[in-house]
Amino acid sequence: MARTRKGSAGGSTRQVAMVFDLNKCLGCQTCTIACKRLWTRDEGMEHMWWATVNTQPGRGTPKDWEEMGGGFRDDVAQAGKLPTTRDFGEAWKFNHEEVFYGGKGQDVHLKPEGDPDWGPNWDEDQGGGEYPNSYYFYLPRICNHCTHPACLEACPRKAIEKREEDGVVLINEDRCRGYRFCMEACPYKKIYFNHARKVAQKCIFCFPRVDQGVAPACARMCPGRVRFAGYLDDEAGPIHKLVKQWKVAIPLHPEYGTEPNIYYVPPLAPPRLDENGDIDESNPRIPDEYLEFLFGPTVHDALAILKKEMEKTRAGGSSELMDLLISRRWLDMFHELERDPASLEWSTGT
Repeated sequence: MARTRKGSAGGSTRQVAMVFDLNKCLGCQTCTIACKRLWTRDEGMEHMWWATVNTQPGRGTPKDWEEMGGGFRDDVAQAGKLPTTRDFGEAWKFNHEEVFYGGKGQDVHLKPEGDPDWGPNWDEDQGGGEYPNSYYFYLPRICNHCTHPACLEACPRKAIEKREEDGVVLINEDRCRGYRFCMEACPYKKIYFNHARKVAQKCIFCFPRVDQGVAPACARMCPGRVRFAGYLDDEAGPIHKLVKQWKVAIPLHPEYGTEPNIYYVPPLAPPRLDENGDIDESNPRIPDEYLEFLFGPTVHDALAILKKEMEKTRAGGSSELMDLLISRRWLDMFHELERDPASLEWSTGT
């Protein structure tokens, strides 16, 4: 039976969100490791990467997730495919014992056991296009903590809830029975299944840190100052300004109908080169149709605003938007989410 999308899921009074500036992402994976070390170290979580950074264009993780379906179309829930552990990329086993304790010196080297054929960053840095106009960019992803979570409406156990105070979407593992309808329903495929505990698990927006006045680990540890975190209704904060005021931060695959609360400043690219090596401004290096596939038609307006403000600063003018994206003062990226760092303990996030 088809399910229709309900009203404001969970009735949250406020909504936390993030903005990822794709023009600053280094692809260094510091965010993925920060999350991995903090949240996914237990048994059954070996294959889990709640925070991922994939190369675009690429197949992502789980492999070919954009073809797996889910979400809503015209407010009607869509059936989706259940991603497997193999799709996510099972944790590889390496010959550590042989290399470090086998007494073979330099005769052996570290390598994965068996013949792995996929992993979360299997196609890292491959990109698209042809020389000299090849291109790629990095796409960080976490759970979108959607306004209308398809996972919440798909769960027959009512094990998924949206926190009233900040809109964080959580799985109650005491209620979860591992049916995995949530994994099928999520169009972004950012829910994992713990085969040891038989429960679904996913990004929790580091809510224990947020409750203590510390921004999520992935955002705080980012050396590229890519991730802004805060509340959508905080008019003095960067999230509201980038999403609502300047409208340069837009959601990934808005056509899924879940109203995701993770936003992206779309990537710019160097100009194309013609056959003589001269600059060709007639066609963008990253195809317009590919960016529209990812972010919808509003991506063109967002890019136009970015380029206009960049030109303004190049001409000697000032731009509030460029100052905001440069993020000279790091803690301003977490306005209202981060407590005033009155001590070294708070300022380092420990």
